[in-house]
Amino acid sequence: MIELVVFDMAGTTVDENNVVYKTVRQAINAAGYNFTQEQVQSAGAGKEKSQAIRDVLALDGNDHPDTEVQSIFADFRRRLAEAYDTLDVTEQPGASETFRELHSRGIKVVLNTGYDRPTAEKLVHKIGWVVGQDFDALVTASDVETGRPGPDMIYLAMALTQVTDASAVVKIGDSRIDIEEGQNANCGMALGITTGAQPENELLQSNPTAVIHHLRDLLQLVDQTSQLSR
Repeated sequence: MIELVVFDMAGTTVDENNVVYKTVRQAINAAGYNFTQEQVQSAGAGKEKSQAIRDVLALDGNDHPDTEVQSIFADFRRRLAEAYDTLDVTEQPGASETFRELHSRGIKVVLNTGYDRPTAEKLVHKIGWVVGQDFDALVTASDVETGRPGPDMIYLAMALTQVTDASAVVKIGDSRIDIEEGQNANCGMALGITTGAQPENELLQSNPTAVIHHLRDLLQLVDQTSQLSR
């Protein structure tokens, strides 16, 4: 029986026109590089953003000191704050409806993200969601010691919702690292979704339970699992 679904934010439940990874690329290339958008999303999707920058830089095969990473990260945060001030952020199609349907089944809903808490809260506010009303909790990369693909954010989500059995948890996200996070937490299902950073062929490389194409597709999988557990 599924008790909790942990959703990624950008690309999964939040539509922000891919501004985060576009901004990661802008900040890195402003420091003298020439990475493509595809490279940035392949290496950085779903990760805490300073780690994403570090992993993109590593693609050139050179050593990059932490001071360089942190300088680019600071520039990224400045650029992202400016972008979010004017960006029209919306939910991904069907997100609120899916949350309501899960709640009607007695299933908790948590959002988790590679953003820091101030950025995540800004996104939630722009959409108009309310923690404790539209979903049950928000867990961000700045709330834990180790980000994705480590399981810490999912463990915190379970603690906040009083779910003790990881096999009763579903993790869903639009990047391979989301899937790997769910697997590392021993979730009952670790799902990919094709609405965001990485296409189906990339998501399948992490051997997800399934790849879906719309958030509402999740409900059928949850219902099938519930029927099998009876």
